[in-house]
Amino acid sequence: MTDQLSAGDWLDQGLKTLARSGFTALKAEPLAKAMGVSRGSFYWHFTDIGAYHAAILKHWREVAAEQIIRDLEASPEQNLTAALLRRAFGGRLALENAVRTWATFDPLARTTVQAIDRRRLGYVENLLKSSGLSPDVARARAQILYWAFVGFALSDKPLSQAGQAKVVAELLRFASQ
Repeated sequence: MTDQLSAGDWLDQGLKTLARSGFTALKAEPLAKAMGVSRGSFYWHFTDIGAYHAAILKHWREVAAEQIIRDLEASPEQNLTAALLRRAFGGRLALENAVRTWATFDPLARTTVQAIDRRRLGYVENLLKSSGLSPDVARARAQILYWAFVGFALSDKPLSQAGQAKVVAELLRFASQ
C-alpha cells in the first residue's frame, strides 16, 4: 500500500482488525504496520485514537445497518423479512460480536450499539407492520426476532446452509402467524 490512503481505507482496515482481533487491536502503530504505511498516514486522517474509535463506530453503523437496509430496499425480492433473516442468519458475525464485546467496556461503543439496536429493531417492526401485523404484535415479534439474532451473533457458531434454511423458515413462520 502507499501513503495515499483515505480515511475510508483506515476504517475498512479497522473493521477487519476489530472482527479478527478485537477492540484492543485498534491502535495506530499496529494498524499502520498491517497496512504497510507510517503512523503519519493515520494522523493525517484522525486527530487521535479516540477520534478513530468514534469514526470506526460510525462506519460500523453504516455497514451493519444502513447499508443492509439500503440493499434490502433495492432488492427485487418481495418478502423483505425473509431476505433480512437469510442475511442475518447466513453471515459471519465476528464483527457484530466484537463490537458488542467492545460495548461492555466503552461508553461510546455501548451508545452506538444501543442506537443500532433501536434502528434495526424499528426497521424489523416496520417490516412486520407492513405485512399486516398490528403494531403491538409487530413490536413484540420484532423484539423476539432481534433477540434471536443477537443470541446467534454472540454464539459465534455458524449455521450450515440447511441449518440456516430451517432457522429462517421457523422464524418466518413465527413472524407471520
